[in-house]
Amino acid sequence: MKKLLIFSFLIFALNSAKAQTSVDEALAMQFYQDGDYEKALTIYGRLFSRSRNQTYYDSYFNTLLKLRHFEEADKLVKSQIKSEPANYAFQVDYGKLLRERGELDKAIDWYENLIKNTPKNEFAISDLANNLFKAQALDYAIKTYMHGRKILNSESAFTYDLLNIYRVQNNKELLVQEYLNILSTEQQILNQVKSVLSRSLQENVDYDMLKTAILRRIQKSPQNLAYEQLLSWVYIQQKDFDLALRQTIALDKRLKENGERVYDIIGLLLANKAYITTIDGLQYLIGKGKENDYYIISRIELIKTKQLMVTAGKYTTADLLQLEKDYISIIQEYGRISDGSDAIRQLANLQAFYLNKPLDAKKLLEDLLLVRGLSANVIAQSKLDLGDVYILAGEEWEAALIYGQVEKQLANEPLGQEAKYRSAKLSYYQGEFDWAKAQLDVLKSSTSQLMANDALNLSLLIGENTISATDTNALRNYARADFLIFKSQFEPAISILDSINLKYPKNSLSDDILMAKAKIYIKQNDLPQAIAQLQKIIDSYSSDLWGDDAIFTLADIYETKLSDPDKAKALYEKIILDFPGSLFVIEARKRFRTLRGDKIG
Repeated sequence: MKKLLIFSFLIFALNSAKAQTSVDEALAMQFYQDGDYEKALTIYGRLFSRSRNQTYYDSYFNTLLKLRHFEEADKLVKSQIKSEPANYAFQVDYGKLLRERGELDKAIDWYENLIKNTPKNEFAISDLANNLFKAQALDYAIKTYMHGRKILNSESAFTYDLLNIYRVQNNKELLVQEYLNILSTEQQILNQVKSVLSRSLQENVDYDMLKTAILRRIQKSPQNLAYEQLLSWVYIQQKDFDLALRQTIALDKRLKENGERVYDIIGLLLANKAYITTIDGLQYLIGKGKENDYYIISRIELIKTKQLMVTAGKYTTADLLQLEKDYISIIQEYGRISDGSDAIRQLANLQAFYLNKPLDAKKLLEDLLLVRGLSANVIAQSKLDLGDVYILAGEEWEAALIYGQVEKQLANEPLGQEAKYRSAKLSYYQGEFDWAKAQLDVLKSSTSQLMANDALNLSLLIGENTISATDTNALRNYARADFLIFKSQFEPAISILDSINLKYPKNSLSDDILMAKAKIYIKQNDLPQAIAQLQKIIDSYSSDLWGDDAIFTLADIYETKLSDPDKAKALYEKIILDFPGSLFVIEARKRFRTLRGDKIG
């Protein structure tokens, strides 16, 4: 019984000691964080003397340095070195002490000797470098790894350790050189290298430095394909699309490939609206001959690109008719095969929205849906297109039915949500505001941010303008004008928009009317009129629904259509600063930095 009592007492005492240690440790840490180093020192000194634990040593040593108790710190660290001479943590701490008390030359000599005397052992080299890193002696950590490479006779040793230090230092040049070293033997990590460099290189001059470094490597190792591909990527980041395409085509020819990498880069060119360069790339693929895997799709994409280029600026009926002729030619040549479905849909869009031939477009799409073997997505997208054409042809009921089919078949999927949105918008055009708003409110939680934003905007438009009978009547007129805009009947749409304020002078649609007119003028390429409408929104309604949309749209006009980067940059900055929650913030920030010459791409 007596032994049991003694054992219980010992357990109790041990637990009490542990509990007291935990309390002391937390208290010391709090004192240290609060800058009350004297109180922290007393507790850390007691904890260390009791346990000789290195964790308490680190805290005790650093607190001594904070208080500039250099003699006591000197005794402490020398005692640790004597007891554990192979532990680099204490050796590095002594160098840190020399730095703290201003003996820089001695500190340099101390670190240099540590590095010089490092044994030919990978673990020892890493241990010393890691301790130097923790001591913020980054340059000496780098020297340690470089010395290690030398004595181990391995240029690839410690690569990722060095990369980590270069990132911490923001040493872009050495980061680039180290990644190029890796690519000399590990070409499979090219995408990872691109990802890291896109985050690390902040200015155009950084990409110039990278480009120069790559060109030097290519001269030394012309067989390394990773360098060639990285160079193309750099050209894309700098928006030098012609050189990017030229580099990619050269690589395709050199390797006698089928054009896959050229086709891949064409997607990037098209996304950046580099239409002329995109056309050059597609013509290269077409020139490979009919047996090439990318021949048919390149011919289709070529016409599509020409359509985008034509409709983005001023165009004539002759331009549109030539595009129609090109589409018909390729469809007749290859029939209604699955690969040609995109050409058929594009032709239907051209006929319905630009050539005022909705019945021709309707037949095209209805015939397409009879083709066997189409994917579910192609069928759904074709049905959505057909629904739009039905509206243009005055068959709104048929449009509602076919939208409903897609919504039911692909519920909770992006195309199903798109169908629901188009159905809701059709109800809005028809003045069925309550039903439309109910559908839109469901879509506000869509996984697609763009879809959710569109649904929210239209829901707010309806909600804010159906409070009274006068508001509702004004909205009916606005919805009619919006419907005419959808049908590309711009002049009557503007007439209705201009009449709303006259008929309903106290309506709340002023900013909506301005934005609708701005969109019409943009489609007509009447930029002065578009700018005037957008500027009125910015000046008088910037805090309303269309404020950030107007600013971004105006910035895009100045950047992409009027080549006025200074005005565009100022507007993008306004979105970043004044509209932090805007859907356009991410894109505005990217474009602002591009125009400022920071990070490209």
